[in-house]
Amino acid sequence: MFSHVYVGTSDFERALAFYDGLMAELGLVPKFRKRDDEWAGWMKPGEARPLFLLGRPFDTQAASPGNGQMTAFLVMDRAVVDRAYRYALSRGGRDEGAPGLRPHYHPDFYGAYFRDLDGNKLCICCHEHVPVSEGAAV
Repeated sequence: MFSHVYVGTSDFERALAFYDGLMAELGLVPKFRKRDDEWAGWMKPGEARPLFLLGRPFDTQAASPGNGQMTAFLVMDRAVVDRAYRYALSRGGRDEGAPGLRPHYHPDFYGAYFRDLDGNKLCICCHEHVPVSEGAAV
């Protein structure tokens, strides 16, 4: 459905360090990194699209998060949600909602919310059903 998602930053090197670790937690790999042009991209291994892109705004003005905008990363395991959330907060991300079930979306929606170093809102979520007998998080 999507070609790419692009989030802006006002401090590329700081944001790159944050996202390099976060993308590794999500199992995404670098597609490119252009420090001179201040932008980078990640992808699923072996898949050209979609891409998650990070860089300076094209208009060269300071980056600012949009009100109501959020990028949500789909993962297949609730443990990845937990790890990514812990990673983000340990690297300066701001909490917007701890990992947990959100049954008001649907019974198996497990997600966590945080803001990156520039204030962009991110979600890491899993939609997989985990039977209670298998240790489902509640």
